Amino acid sequence: MDRANRKRIALIGTGHRGTSMWGINVVKGYSDFVEIVALCDINRLRAERARSFLGIDAPIYADAQEMIAAIKPDTVIICTRDSNHDEMIVRALEAGVNVITEKPMTTTAEKVRRILEAEKRTGKRVDVTFNYRYAPTVRKIKELLTSGVIGDVTSIDFHWFLDNKHGADYFRRWHAIEENSGSLFVHKSTHHFDLMNWYLDDDPEDVSAFASLRKYGKAGPFRGERCKTCPHASYCDYYMDISQDPWLEALYEDPSREDGYVRDACVFREEIDIPDTMSAMIRYRKGVQVTYSVNTYMPIEGHFIAFDGTKGRIQMRQFERQPWETPEHDEILLVRNFGGAETIKVPHEPGGHFGGDPKLQDMLFKPDTPDPLNQRAGSRAGAMSVLCGIAALQSAKTGQLVSVSKLLDPAQAIAA
Repeated sequence: MDRANRKRIALIGTGHRGTSMWGINVVKGYSDFVEIVALCDINRLRAERARSFLGIDAPIYADAQEMIAAIKPDTVIICTRDSNHDEMIVRALEAGVNVITEKPMTTTAEKVRRILEAEKRTGKRVDVTFNYRYAPTVRKIKELLTSGVIGDVTSIDFHWFLDNKHGADYFRRWHAIEENSGSLFVHKSTHHFDLMNWYLDDDPEDVSAFASLRKYGKAGPFRGERCKTCPHASYCDYYMDISQDPWLEALYEDPSREDGYVRDACVFREEIDIPDTMSAMIRYRKGVQVTYSVNTYMPIEGHFIAFDGTKGRIQMRQFERQPWETPEHDEILLVRNFGGAETIKVPHEPGGHFGGDPKLQDMLFKPDTPDPLNQRAGSRAGAMSVLCGIAALQSAKTGQLVSVSKLLDPAQAIAA
């Protein structure tokens, strides 16, 4: 591709995800196709640190609307807090700019409707970065399901395990406040709900869920403000010394002087109001029944998924981090009702999410990349996964079955 015809990208949000995957990785891997022409962050120092990591000389803005008006990019990439994705997305669409947004697309049903209306009205496009769709084992499962080898899927058993490092980290950050993230039923589970929606090529219809705070927040044995100043540091299992991580030090510790946001907040602080233990039952329009759970304080990281069909079963246990050695591949077990069993080995690939991250970026940035499995996710996929999480949280709070489709209808939407 002629570098003179590269797409002009502006990055909004220069925290860990924005600076790494959507900054450094894009500059290193896709500079023949796109150019990052501006950075935007309310924290000037963080944006300056990010610009240094990227090795570019793009201007920095504190206001996204001002940046879009001045730079006129082709596309913006949004990596801000989940709760203001809708504001950034709608501003960009109304300015005639396409959008790539980190998941979840947004956090409430009202914001979902606002985004869908703006996209329809402006004719511009929203892409949602569901990188799990691109992981090699996930692609293989999709191919098997599409082939019909187990017939029609009738039920799914899906359990996600977040370990004491990754799971706890959500409770150190802004994600631990429901107003910011919509809870992990939205922020994290949007990945999982999207996978099921995509696997089945169907929409969730009804959700019944339970959720509680069992480990973090007020459930903890003691509490402090942050690890750096905590009197319990010497005996807290969750103590984190941010000074030992130059990356987090650069992006968060010094910049905290400007906005007060620290990256090592206490996982037991009183203000935490999201659950850490979640389960749900989901019924799809075509009748598939799903049992789902996510736990955030496990000694293991990864997930288990099984599909029961009219002709057989597919199951897979993916290991991401655990206290024992595992091979550099995943194993899918395919069992036919009357034909024996077969183990399918899928090698891991280079890059984040076992190779999913670079495949996602190929799809977004390399022209004419084929998409036979419909992996590229737009606003509707973003909406349906978020609404499933919103429905789950509402069900957990009210004890009622919640209709996902009604959340899209303002006249029938259930109040949060």
